[in-house]
Amino acid sequence: MKKTIYIFNDGIIKRKDNTLLFIKQLEDKEEKKVIPINAVSEIHVFGEIDLNKRVLEFLTQNKIPVFFYNYYGYYIGSFYPREYLNSGLMILKQAEFYLKQEERLYLAKSFVHGAVLNILKNLQYYKKSKEEYIKPYIEEIEEKASQINQKEDIPSLMALEGDIRKSYYEAFNVILNIGDFFFDRRSKRPPENPLNALISFGNSLLYTTILAQIYRTHLDPRIGYLHETNQRSFSLNLDIAEVFKPVIVDRVIFSLINKKQIQLKHFEESIDYTYLNEKGRQIFIKAFEEKLNSTLKYKNLGKVSYRKLIRLECYKLYKHFLKEDIYQPYVMN
Repeated sequence: MKKTIYIFNDGIIKRKDNTLLFIKQLEDKEEKKVIPINAVSEIHVFGEIDLNKRVLEFLTQNKIPVFFYNYYGYYIGSFYPREYLNSGLMILKQAEFYLKQEERLYLAKSFVHGAVLNILKNLQYYKKSKEEYIKPYIEEIEEKASQINQKEDIPSLMALEGDIRKSYYEAFNVILNIGDFFFDRRSKRPPENPLNALISFGNSLLYTTILAQIYRTHLDPRIGYLHETNQRSFSLNLDIAEVFKPVIVDRVIFSLINKKQIQLKHFEESIDYTYLNEKGRQIFIKAFEEKLNSTLKYKNLGKVSYRKLIRLECYKLYKHFLKEDIYQPYVMN
């Protein structure tokens, strides 16, 4: 199985024969590390790196996308190799479903339904030990979710989805056993406290993970249905992410905090922002990758990894656009 590479250090990426070489720049020396190109699926860059056109050409030949993150650890852009699987037919089909209000609304509602059902699965899991405190949140979210099918336009649907997530995030204060991680309100740019910083960082990683999986299908990531296809470079990955945030990101957060693997010492805080420091990012990414590589039973395919599960979700959309099947979002057992 190919690996996802994360680069935290500053340095230079060079092509060396038929592989890549990362030269880590330390204070008094250089440290060289080979990146075996045949074993790499995607690269995520958090450090300051230099590379040239020769490297980009080599990455394109090997169909490896690269995702770049800013100083604070948030996604800023991609090197997305030439779309080797994109087909004109699929782009036309995706555009057709976007332009037909009924078709677009069906998909948008499907993403929201999937998100809500997985949110409820998380809450029901914690209800076993905290029923008195969790039950009111479940009832509140179920009541709001009953309104999804009544929505007749995207803005009102997104407003409802945001309202549901607000109730869900408030339940984090019951799920998490550590008082240092408290949800007051959702803040993104920038995050205002450690819990918001974890949510934002995890979501950012999920967006790029899904984008990398879309790249390996015939789908075009620029056409989304719940999230507007406008000035944003990619939006389909944001749609699919709604389904998987509770499944992957939130469960990683619950585990890291409740097991005290992430603590306040892993954050940089000021009056205006809170971000994970480098050690905190490494801890989160390790747990995130372990989750993606862990397996579950899936229909008649036997065991599949969560990363493969995301690819299968893309294939379900592909079949929907070709009218071979009707898309139904993934929901946890």
